[in-house]
Amino acid sequence: MRAKYRWLRRIESLDPIEDHQEIYRLSMGHEFPWDYARALEFALFRTYCVPGISALLARTGEFRDRPQKRYDDTALLMLELVVNGYDSPRGREALRVVNRQHGRYAIGNDEMRYVLSTFIYDPIDWIDRYGWRPLSAHERIAGFEFYRQVGRRMGIRDIPGTYEEFRDFKTGYELAHFAVAASNTEIGNYTVNLFASWFPAPLRPAARKGVLALLDPPMLAAFGFPPPPRALTRTAHLALRGRARFVRLLPPRRHSTFDRDDLRNRTYPGYPKGYRPADLGAG
Repeated sequence: MRAKYRWLRRIESLDPIEDHQEIYRLSMGHEFPWDYARALEFALFRTYCVPGISALLARTGEFRDRPQKRYDDTALLMLELVVNGYDSPRGREALRVVNRQHGRYAIGNDEMRYVLSTFIYDPIDWIDRYGWRPLSAHERIAGFEFYRQVGRRMGIRDIPGTYEEFRDFKTGYELAHFAVAASNTEIGNYTVNLFASWFPAPLRPAARKGVLALLDPPMLAAFGFPPPPRALTRTAHLALRGRARFVRLLPPRRHSTFDRDDLRNRTYPGYPKGYRPADLGAG
């Protein structure tokens, strides 16, 4: 079992501030690749509970017309920052794309700060609940520092300077701004259908129910979705915890998932081969 913690030992040998990019890559690429992917999907989903955010997305029509492309654009641009570093040539190019896309719309600074906060804390909460081990203090601080630095490079103002302050901002923002709205329901349904589309057609109705079973009560209320049966919610949570117990028995991942020849997506075959970050984003 000692071998299982080889990457954690490496993480804890590093400085969580100075080495935050390496720690975040190790945690995401070696220790919890599946969990980070799912958690970040639900983190974005969570932001659609804010009517100001969902209304903008509804006006752009991107979720209605190209939901898979929008998902892949966001995921790949964020991966560019993680894999290559936000100050690398490809990382800077990815940030220019992100900033250009955001610059097309009137997005409030607090909305930007809130979205950024979900990228930090939703994966932490997910892994605490469903990971094969909890995140270490080094991993938590490294994730906070990574997105704090990304946010600064995006021009987001007044990002709280400590882990605890930013967590408090996120909690307070949700209490103040989560509210039911037609645009929430519209974007929420597009997103549930997108997640379900990744499964074979006969499994899609069950997949939709499974997604709803993983939403917490404030999210369900803000989307206007009926609460799923308690038995379904319990089953979904038990399944994820069962997966964690199974993963705990596996040997440590020898190679990072970022070492694959392609970063999996459905819109850009073979990415990053033959592509630049500037190829991503809405036209």
